[in-house]
Amino acid sequence: MRLHGAVRRAVSLWVLLFAAYAATLAIPSFADSAYGGGEPHVLLTAESIVADRDLDVMNQFEQRAYAAWYPYELEPRGRLTRGRAHDPAGLALALAVAPAYALGGPLAVQVLMAAVAALAFVLAAALARRMVPEPWASLATLACALSPPVLAYATGVSPELMAGALLAGAALLALRAREEPRLRWAAPSAIMLAGAPWLSVRFAPAAAVIALALVRWLLRRERRFVAFFAGELVLFSVIVYATINQSLYGGPTPQAAAAPGAGPLDATWPVGLLERTHRLVALWIDRDYGALRWAPVVALAFGGVWLLYRSRREHLAVVVRERIEVEVAALLCTLACVAQVLVAVFLTATMFGFWFPGRHLLAALPLAVGLVAWGLRHAPRMGGALVALTLVTSVWLVAELYATGRGWVGPQSRAPLGPLETLLPDFATTTVGATIAIAAAATGAAAVVVREASRWRTAAPGR
Repeated sequence: MRLHGAVRRAVSLWVLLFAAYAATLAIPSFADSAYGGGEPHVLLTAESIVADRDLDVMNQFEQRAYAAWYPYELEPRGRLTRGRAHDPAGLALALAVAPAYALGGPLAVQVLMAAVAALAFVLAAALARRMVPEPWASLATLACALSPPVLAYATGVSPELMAGALLAGAALLALRAREEPRLRWAAPSAIMLAGAPWLSVRFAPAAAVIALALVRWLLRRERRFVAFFAGELVLFSVIVYATINQSLYGGPTPQAAAAPGAGPLDATWPVGLLERTHRLVALWIDRDYGALRWAPVVALAFGGVWLLYRSRREHLAVVVRERIEVEVAALLCTLACVAQVLVAVFLTATMFGFWFPGRHLLAALPLAVGLVAWGLRHAPRMGGALVALTLVTSVWLVAELYATGRGWVGPQSRAPLGPLETLLPDFATTTVGATIAIAAAATGAAAVVVREASRWRTAAPGR
């Protein structure tokens, strides 16, 4: 009965989220186009797979095969590899959506992406229940899953939420393998982790964090064969990935076929990468592209990380044995989220672009739901206000887009702050406000580090 109840709850959540995402299908990406940014290129690669059984999109460009669903001129990205035009977005997403494209064209692909996005947050809810009980897990899941960034990308032909589903599912199975170290849990977790980098190399660090945790837990329980098998699955996938990319794109990743200067690592070392450190603040509170500006509820994840730190500092697991399971799940999600944040900070060419805000952090959001739920449980009043503010933002934004006919890209809405949005720093123009925000964040972080270091030194003799 308990299992049946969990299944019904998961199905109900999936149906609710799928219906919400499907309701946004009529909102364009920009202007008169339902697809923007890299979406037309992925769809054109899917067209090549369906029509020609290959990845070379040169003839599709020549024949303007995109004209039926993209009203503008589409130019090839990147350079030719051995005389063929292989899009630097890679092959995994195009292969994944090709069956849907064959059945119903781009619209069927969008429906598939909505179904995958809903699945990602069903898995996120299951992961959150390992940290907090109901109703906090479901409430945090709904708030995150219905936030504007997720609504913007749920039907988009973009790999972020598909990668989020793989990472959340892999983390859930890895935690199960820690409790019951058997191949039936470890193997599917490893397969999911092996698949994430195929969608984009940007998801490889978060996948590596979960893979290392999985192998470590299996080795600690002396399941060497299972650990070896899981590790080999991931490593074999990496080798095949690099080999295929070398053949198709002329390098270990599809980005090798990108145009000169368009790669994420096209920055001088170390000065160029150090210049991106301001994104540690800007990615969260920028006036236009800040994640907290559009999804305030995500601020609770920082509260969850603080609760994890305090729990480990005060050794609460020694007093309450069940606490160790909460700490392990929270620590795994935190480390994977940190890996994705570092990718967004240092390994992306720009945080400003032809997309809706939050794109580079979106894959980690299903993993962060549990941390949001933990923060919500311990600060229900403030957390409830952030949940309400996030949902108001979503309703406001979607209603405005329907009323004005504008698209998701380059949001011009003032939701949810109205005229108060001018109080947020604008990092695109490096204003004085942005400098003050960075200085305040650095000062606050330094103060916390100093205070906690002092507490550790004080408590050390007594331990």
